[in-house]
Amino acid sequence: MNRRENVMETLRRLGVNYELYEHPEAPTIEIAREYWAVIPGKVQHCKNLFFRNHKGNKHYLVIFDCEKNLAIHDLEQRLKQGKLSFASEERMMKYLGLSPGSVSPFGLINDETCHVHVFLDKNLENTEKLSFHPNENTASVVINNADFIRFFESCGNQFEFIELY
Repeated sequence: MNRRENVMETLRRLGVNYELYEHPEAPTIEIAREYWAVIPGKVQHCKNLFFRNHKGNKHYLVIFDCEKNLAIHDLEQRLKQGKLSFASEERMMKYLGLSPGSVSPFGLINDETCHVHVFLDKNLENTEKLSFHPNENTASVVINNADFIRFFESCGNQFEFIELY
């Protein structure tokens, strides 16, 4: 089963409704914007960044509005986790089973030890619909917020909503 099929199967098993939009490879937000234009309704597209702490023993997935930018120094202050840096491709594969350009909260399916802590922008808490890659950057999945939270709870990873900007 490939990465996308694994995500779809997990969502079906959880009884999560979703919409899948296939598109050409979109490893960056700038490229993905072109393909999101066909998605109907008000959907919050998200940026997903994967970090590690200075010691490399803790890893964080940070999810926020794709139209916003975060300076790492500001993020360090808000997360209160010490000095952060982007996690390497090897760490991304180890903890999320993903490669660069495909980072998604759906990668938590592969985090069997629930090692990764997730920080979500508080502004996403009441958003009706969100979109993410299904662990491959050749499609986007639109999911409603309640089902998104149910997905998180099923994974078992710690997550929290915080003010990021």
